[in-house]
Amino acid sequence: MMKKNMGTIDKTIRILVAVVVVVLYFTHVISGVLAIILLALSAIFVVTSLLSFCPLYLPLGLSTRKKE
Repeated sequence: MMKKNMGTIDKTIRILVAVVVVVLYFTHVISGVLAIILLALSAIFVVTSLLSFCPLYLPLGLSTRKKE
């Protein structure tokens, strides 16, 4: 089971970054390989935000979630 390790601010920032990248792509500010890489990263940001779990935080022992 995945233990939630992302706080609200972390999730919000990830979603905002993803939205900015998508807007930049559709307004043709970014294109090519850079756009594909950033769009893939944005998709990962959205999924991790929705799950409130970042697998990269796990081996580093990080958590941005408030203690209960």
